[in-house]
Amino acid sequence: MTARWVVDEVKDKRDLSITWQPISLLLKNEPPEDSDYYKAVRWTYQQLRVLESVRTTEGEEGVFRLYWELGARIHHDKDRTFEITEALEAAGLPRSHADAWDSEAFDEEIRTRHDAGLALAGDDVGTPIIAMTDPRGEKQGIFGPVITTVPEGDDALTLWDGMAMLMSIDGFWELKRARTRGPEFPDRPERHQTASDE
Repeated sequence: MTARWVVDEVKDKRDLSITWQPISLLLKNEPPEDSDYYKAVRWTYQQLRVLESVRTTEGEEGVFRLYWELGARIHHDKDRTFEITEALEAAGLPRSHADAWDSEAFDEEIRTRHDAGLALAGDDVGTPIIAMTDPRGEKQGIFGPVITTVPEGDDALTLWDGMAMLMSIDGFWELKRARTRGPEFPDRPERHQTASDE
């Protein structure tokens, strides 16, 4: 939901350059291997391996296209049984990246990027984490915002600008209120094509 807000409503209007980074609930929560939760977060961890493989040849644009496709399948289609090769093909990416699914080749890179995000926002947070360079030139990270709907237009920019302002205040740590409703996803996002495909 937060990614939809940033990409659909904020990115172009605030001229953002986005680097997509992994955060792993498998690494963070270290669930027992015989638990259902372990199976769920192991599955998403394997997706992170494929995303890092994509990053090596397709860069941030490729990572974004696969992330968008995975998010649409999981959150809109309610599909947790798809083959990663299907998602790669739908995102216009080589099927060969599926080889990373069961490989440990990208585990160190995932751990490094995961730890860097938590170092900015703290270990007692979850996902999403947004990081940016503040007006003093210091990199700051924040957990959230956790949103149940994607704000649009001026509301989207007000939320972004307010978050950026709070992140720049030394000593600001947390705002929170009880959640009263679950996510209300907008329409399924369109697949993003490469410039050469358009």
